[in-house]
Amino acid sequence: MISKKQITDRFISYVTIDTESDPDSNTTPSTEKQWDLANKLVEELKDIGLKDVTIDENAYIMATLPSNIDKEVPTIGFISHFDTSPDFTGAHVKPQIIENYDGEDIILNQEENIVLSPDYFEDLKLYKGQTLITTDGTTLLGADDKAGITEIVTAMEYMIQHPEIKHGKVRIGFTPDEEIGRGAHKFDVKKFGADWAYTMDGSEIGELEYENFNAAGAVVTIKGKIVHPGYAKGKMINSIYIAQDFINSLPRMETPEHTSGREGFFHLHTIKGDVEETQLQYIIRDHDKEHFQARKEVMKKLTEEINAQHKREVIKIEIKDQYYNMREKVEPVMHIVDIAEEAMKSLNITPIIKPIRGGTDGSQLSYMGLPCPNIFAGGHNFHGRYEYVPVESMIKAVEVIVKIVELTAVKQKTS
Repeated sequence: MISKKQITDRFISYVTIDTESDPDSNTTPSTEKQWDLANKLVEELKDIGLKDVTIDENAYIMATLPSNIDKEVPTIGFISHFDTSPDFTGAHVKPQIIENYDGEDIILNQEENIVLSPDYFEDLKLYKGQTLITTDGTTLLGADDKAGITEIVTAMEYMIQHPEIKHGKVRIGFTPDEEIGRGAHKFDVKKFGADWAYTMDGSEIGELEYENFNAAGAVVTIKGKIVHPGYAKGKMINSIYIAQDFINSLPRMETPEHTSGREGFFHLHTIKGDVEETQLQYIIRDHDKEHFQARKEVMKKLTEEINAQHKREVIKIEIKDQYYNMREKVEPVMHIVDIAEEAMKSLNITPIIKPIRGGTDGSQLSYMGLPCPNIFAGGHNFHGRYEYVPVESMIKAVEVIVKIVELTAVKQKTS
């Protein structure tokens, strides 16, 4: 159906363009360099024959595969993001192609002794005999989510070249800044005009997800008093020690490294400070809405208790919700998940239906009126030097997209 060379060449043409986003920027896109890939994609979508190809002032791309049947069927969409994570550099990506992977260690970088090993990354064992694309150990790869973009473009091109595949109208959308939580912020759902959509932004082949975390961010600011340490008795208030009390008062086992599945957590990801002032930055996550609310209350109550102990306001907390579990919006239209599941099974792919331990554009889009489950894109070890993607997984993702479009036209269900 799809050649390895075709999909590999397309993917590499995308990942070698640096599109790292920047959480400290107030512009959209957050970095000017995201325009480099965005503009390339616009021209490519036109070249393969898609219609209504548009890019707006914020680099949101949309395009249409027109229906080729004379009956009304739902309009569906496929969405991916073209930015890469600021967690690790995406500049000067040098992909390596490992053909017929032998199941052993892969030397990513001889000079720096960087090794991608199945002893540590056990998922590698699933892909023995396949073609892997890896990094050279000095950058991330960008399969998150340029694999998804590759798959969507390739699927659209395939359907244009094979008009015997009957389908309704399909919309595609590519977004900036997903990695910094803003991918859906300026997405025009009304303009997109789909009854539902799928993000191609999952990992392992078979993943199909319609649950994600409820999410909030918390900034905890502790005020102290600095005086000369030689004369500090009864006068100095060390904000670092108060911060330590706050940290130690939260459940130690309810952190990312001790939780899995549907278990939520408190995650302290940044701490900076001195005697006079210390700031803690947390993310709060839980799949269950009531547990999510309870976690926020725990942090607020702890703040009150510490202030009471000191008989003055030494600590402040600001909590902001970030996104919510899409399950609430997808369950009323579960046939959209059923179609994706049927598509995978028809291609001999075992669906892996599980909650996302993170967020996705699909979560925000679901609450904006566009129900949007998440489908595998094939990559592993996102956001770091050990990222890789099996080419065969990307090909299967293309087949899933095509099959979903076919099934939607046959079933003629509406959202």
